[in-house]
Amino acid sequence: MTTPPSFNALERIRTELAHLEAQGLRRNRRLLESPQGAHVRVDGRDLLSFCSNDYLGLANHPALSAAASQAVLSMGVGAGASHLITGHHALHHALETRIAEFVGLPAALLFSTGYMANIGVVTALIGRDGEVFADRLNHASLNDAALLSRAKFTRYPHNDLLVLERQLAASRATQKLVLVDAVFSMDGDLAPLPDLQALCERYDAWLLVDDAHGFGVLGEGGRGVLSHFKLASPRIVYMTTLGKAAGVFGAAAAGEEEVIEYLLQKARTYIYTTATPPLLSASLLASIDLIEAGDERRMHLQKLIMQLRSGLRTQNWQLMDSFTPIQPLLIGGNEAALAASQRLLECGILVPAIRPPTVPANSARLRISLSAAHTESDVAQLVDALNNIHARG
Repeated sequence: MTTPPSFNALERIRTELAHLEAQGLRRNRRLLESPQGAHVRVDGRDLLSFCSNDYLGLANHPALSAAASQAVLSMGVGAGASHLITGHHALHHALETRIAEFVGLPAALLFSTGYMANIGVVTALIGRDGEVFADRLNHASLNDAALLSRAKFTRYPHNDLLVLERQLAASRATQKLVLVDAVFSMDGDLAPLPDLQALCERYDAWLLVDDAHGFGVLGEGGRGVLSHFKLASPRIVYMTTLGKAAGVFGAAAAGEEEVIEYLLQKARTYIYTTATPPLLSASLLASIDLIEAGDERRMHLQKLIMQLRSGLRTQNWQLMDSFTPIQPLLIGGNEAALAASQRLLECGILVPAIRPPTVPANSARLRISLSAAHTESDVAQLVDALNNIHARG
């Protein structure tokens, strides 16, 4: 009986998985068995959770559930086609109009995910003769979008506008595009958007602002980072995801009427995919109403942020500078971060350990995500547990 030929590609995968395990970098999924919220059931255990992007506590809000239930009875579940065939439902159109009005821009276009929105916008706006400039801590979707555009891809150190200006001044590209997270998802800090806009004006560049973590939380009535900084420019293309503070699913890009029409014609991740279920748009219309009326939720969230920041006594672990719901506690080593996360889990508290390549080497951290659904008692429980774990080493 002959020996089957070796499968070298599969062996390489097995070796790489073992290598990830040895470095403390292999990831495992947890099984959520309840609605999303401050208190969840995960892997058979009831836990206090600080690892959701549901910043306003809307993911399980009854108004959103009611809107979805009503829509599914009259509209069904699936959209059944792409937007440019017969999948563009009246509810999609109403949501695009509402989002544009809400963020103060002329028009908006729905995408299935933020990842798809970023790829669609970047690859439509710029090509081989262009140059993309990106903050080194940008989300992976922005980096992948730049690579797929086939433009020259230039990165600058985090929030270092002196380096960015030198790069823009030296560029001979016929098209320029600056990509930036509004709120950096692993650090919780903000991009200096007024200065970035000024650079884009000076060097004739587009500015794509990914406001995944600012929409619903920052700005007047939760309108996002453009409202927070009071920015307006035809150079800005604004992207927000709708599965974080909005509590549902999807994404939208907003900007000038002509820009959105151009994306409708050219953004491949919009054109060549089935439209999202209309019932999601029904829920999101209800969600935006709650966001707009949600000052009390945002005030409560800020109180929780201050409570956490003032209560921690973890001198050897650095709480990074953030006034957003993302509160990263920098630990350093992968194994140390995993151990801290595991000890919190033993206390009934769920906080993820974030490791490379999501964050730079030697900057593993606990990524604490606060929500308006948390109570002061919840945060006090987390603070006490972290202080005790740190004190015990």
